Amino acid sequence: MSNEHRLIGMIESFLFIAGDEGLTANHLSVLTDTDEEQIEELLKKMLESYDNRMESGITLKLYGGAYRLVTKAEYADDILRLLENPAPKSMTQASLEVLAIIAYKQPVTRVEIDDLRGVKSDGPIQTLVAKGLIMEKGRLEGSGRPILYGTTDLFLDRFGLKSIDDLPPLADNDESIDFESGDTDLFMTKFQEAFEMNDEGGNDA
Repeated sequence: MSNEHRLIGMIESFLFIAGDEGLTANHLSVLTDTDEEQIEELLKKMLESYDNRMESGITLKLYGGAYRLVTKAEYADDILRLLENPAPKSMTQASLEVLAIIAYKQPVTRVEIDDLRGVKSDGPIQTLVAKGLIMEKGRLEGSGRPILYGTTDLFLDRFGLKSIDDLPPLADNDESIDFESGDTDLFMTKFQEAFEMNDEGGNDA
């Protein structure tokens, strides 16, 4: 494998993991220990490759200075079928944790979610977006303008809620859980008790 092919593979892997947040050419330069100008040239080659491969369902886009892997527009109707007919399986514990945090803390950024969970949340966030349970609700002002996530109308429908105000309280005294105080376990216990999800029935996500 040539060095160029390896670099392109690294860039693609980094962009896949970065998800909706994307990565700037400068950040990719640091991650690959490669000159930024060379990174820009490799990104152009990647874009040409994606667009020339008829069998590829993804391409590369530049939004707000950050490069992202996205699905091609011509597959929008096909993707909609997936969102309307999600796979009949229960959510993973990681996805459930992320959904719970977003439901109660929205609008919230990926970094805030990561801080609360203590681990990266890119995968679960992408899964929840694909399932139509969460969506981008704008961007936070300031450096990097990170994406703010919130729940969708489908989330309300799945859990039988008229509005977010109908979410059950997480504490016996009807006060919000203080995430920074170490009450995360209680938070998750309460959420799971309120929204039991399994492979049967209409509430599986």
